[in-house]
Amino acid sequence: MRRRAFITLLGGAAAWPLAARAQQAAVPVIGFLDARSPDAISERLRAYRQGLKEAGYIEGENVAIIYRFAENQSDRLPELAADLVRRQVTMVATAGDDVALAAKAATTAIPIVSIVSQTRSGSVLSPALRGQTAT
Repeated sequence: MRRRAFITLLGGAAAWPLAARAQQAAVPVIGFLDARSPDAISERLRAYRQGLKEAGYIEGENVAIIYRFAENQSDRLPELAADLVRRQVTMVATAGDDVALAAKAATTAIPIVSIVSQTRSGSVLSPALRGQTAT
């Protein structure tokens, strides 16, 4: 009887780490889309990461960011936006109205946040990142 109880206990202990890993929340993935090159907006990228950090999101720890830059070739924006959609990002952060329009044309299901806009300022965080339903 003791042997059977020991084997049952051992089997349960072996399965526990697998169950714990399965219950961990998935890390949100932000798709960052910009028409320029990373060098051209390096200060803005630093400020963006800092804003995320202040909100509790640290790249590589509890949020992942996939960057796509059109390198001043706006005709590349639709394909870059489509790539982010295929990667099933949690949200798309854009910089500029033309970039936001390209992202909007690529998806109706993924929240798009314009962080820099000529007509308005956007929010850094999406409701999707806060665990809420996007409207």
